[in-house]
Amino acid sequence: MSGATDFWIRWRVRMGYPVGAAAFLFAQPRPAWIAAGAGLVIFGLALRGWAASHLRKHEALANSGPYAYTRNPLYLGSVILGAGFAVASHNWASASLLGAYFAVFYPMVIQREERELAAKYGAAFQQYAARVPVFWPRFAARDLSAGQPFSWALYFRNREYEAALGSALGMALLWLLMLLRR
Repeated sequence: MSGATDFWIRWRVRMGYPVGAAAFLFAQPRPAWIAAGAGLVIFGLALRGWAASHLRKHEALANSGPYAYTRNPLYLGSVILGAGFAVASHNWASASLLGAYFAVFYPMVIQREERELAAKYGAAFQQYAARVPVFWPRFAARDLSAGQPFSWALYFRNREYEAALGSALGMALLWLLMLLRR
């Protein structure tokens, strides 16, 4: 991987702050749009929470729960969450900024993580990758009973509550912007 790619991957979170701020600047929220966006945000958070409850970072290959449908349920949840904020913003410039952010950063991050997982888990990852799609889920009958159940301990250890708190703050900010811009 090139140094430039590593740079952008490391800076993806920091770059998200000005993108988010600009998206809020352009936002023109309305009650119905906030409600529709909130539904997507909640769905995205639920998917991320489910994924975090099955993720033992650097300890084991995650392949149960949502990882039985997509290799990247955390990122898919983030994209859905971002789509929720794009809808709630009720502005094409905001939605375009958020969409561009995900389109630029996520493919690079996913490719890097795929290489790292392949190097760490070898044949087990290759077999997993052969049956589970990279991003868009495949909803086929799968036996999830062999996997671990939802784990609140992992949810908290992976600090997934931070996404929920940040999302609640973001939705509150959109509501406040709506009230101030009337």
